[in-house]
Amino acid sequence: MTIRSTGGRIAAYVWLVFAALNILDLVFGITGDATYSLTAFTIGVLLLLGCGIAYTVGLRPALLGDDEAVTVRNPLREARAPWPAVREIVGTNAVTVRFDGPDGRELTTRAWVLQTSPRAQAKAEARARKDAASRVPGAALKGRTPAAYAAQQLNEIRERQRAKTRSGAPDRAAEAKAEEAAATGTVRWSVPALASLLVPVVALVVLLVVGAVT
Repeated sequence: MTIRSTGGRIAAYVWLVFAALNILDLVFGITGDATYSLTAFTIGVLLLLGCGIAYTVGLRPALLGDDEAVTVRNPLREARAPWPAVREIVGTNAVTVRFDGPDGRELTTRAWVLQTSPRAQAKAEARARKDAASRVPGAALKGRTPAAYAAQQLNEIRERQRAKTRSGAPDRAAEAKAEEAAATGTVRWSVPALASLLVPVVALVVLLVVGAVT
């Protein structure tokens, strides 16, 4: 299961194409004379910074579920929790995963994708209650936000994996329970995401300093 923001990815790719064309124009002078001035370098660095933002905000965020774990990939950080470590997955105005972390700590991560405003969620719930009272077919589906549907799908994967590991001989069930007690999730920073932002920022600062000195 892989969920990404379609709109965010489209906007990111549009920017990447735009930035690539402009950088090529600066380097090779497609629409005019090529220039290697301080201003041109600054524009190029700003375009690269925009590419870093497009990557971290538009391309990186995702919600992933496989046979082993659930992964919440946000712009700068990534949380991965094996199914035995997951305590709860809920979907309201965003998908939230609560899981056991290192040293017995309980961690909570909120997915960047599929976020819905509280107002939109309240409207969906009110519409579902109204349709349910009128016994309209499909009322539950109408009142379910994308985040709630994603949480439901993840919970179904989680239950399937738990049923699979706990089935079989008693010794296997005991082993599964021990693994469940020992399982922990992790939250870590994304080095590529940080680099895509920090490198252009540092380069921009250097260019500004050079411009101020000269």
